[in-house]
Amino acid sequence: MMRKLGKFGVFLEMIKIEHTIFALPFAFMGALLGAVVMEDRLPQWSEIGWILLAMVGARSAAMGLNRVIDRAIDARNPRTEKRAIPAGLLKVGEVILFIVVSFVLLFVAASNLDPICIVLMPIAVFFLVFYSYTKRFTWLCHVVLGLTIGLAPLGAWVAVTGEFGTAAWLLYISNVFWLAGFDIIYACQDYEFDSREGVHSIPARFGLNGALKLARFFHIITAVCLFLLFWVTNLSWIYLIAIIVAAACLFYEHWIVKPNDISRVQTAFFTMNGALSTVVLIGTFFDLVVLHKW
Repeated sequence: MMRKLGKFGVFLEMIKIEHTIFALPFAFMGALLGAVVMEDRLPQWSEIGWILLAMVGARSAAMGLNRVIDRAIDARNPRTEKRAIPAGLLKVGEVILFIVVSFVLLFVAASNLDPICIVLMPIAVFFLVFYSYTKRFTWLCHVVLGLTIGLAPLGAWVAVTGEFGTAAWLLYISNVFWLAGFDIIYACQDYEFDSREGVHSIPARFGLNGALKLARFFHIITAVCLFLLFWVTNLSWIYLIAIIVAAACLFYEHWIVKPNDISRVQTAFFTMNGALSTVVLIGTFFDLVVLHKW
């Protein structure tokens, strides 16, 4: 499908547009929960639209930066050697232009939301750039990724409320450890390459068994934080059911990936995490919008 779209399809493939399903539902959840908890209202459609554009801009810039910064590493890794830049499908200059346009989109979207978004935008940009360098010097790179992408629901919350709250930080922490946990699982695919090339990662530092144990611990933190949201907000049984389903997704994700068998990493990474974020958003939506009849 992407090939039929020509160079545009190559760009979409480069930024893995289909993976947007991971962070976007939690961003919408942050906007919905923030508006209801802090201001007793639903987010406006214009706010949702600008948050969507901000997400597209931020994620596109982040993926473009990662591909440019890691192009030499990608070229040496058999799993990534066919990515757009190492394969010669895109030039570095083209991707840099794409990154600039993406950051402009992020700026325009942020400027149409609460003014605090522009003030906080440099922090987000710093993390977007910084993350791709972390694998060169620390195995905590997965946590930095979580801290970066986890800004999506926190930023969406602030975008509609202009302030933070206990629930916002719980949602942020849940996302940080959820993202870090499944990135550790994903990095298990590159265990041998990272160990051989000196690329820093938790699998390379602690081995596959240790890495999966740490990912499990991170996801326990995620589940606890999502359950705590139930207690600090006016969410009810519908959300609680969604969180139970989400916890089941996390359990299954860890059940199908073993230190001696990582053949189902893609299912754990894409299918289960995509299902998790979607289920949590749907549960929150039905709880706040349908049950409470906004």
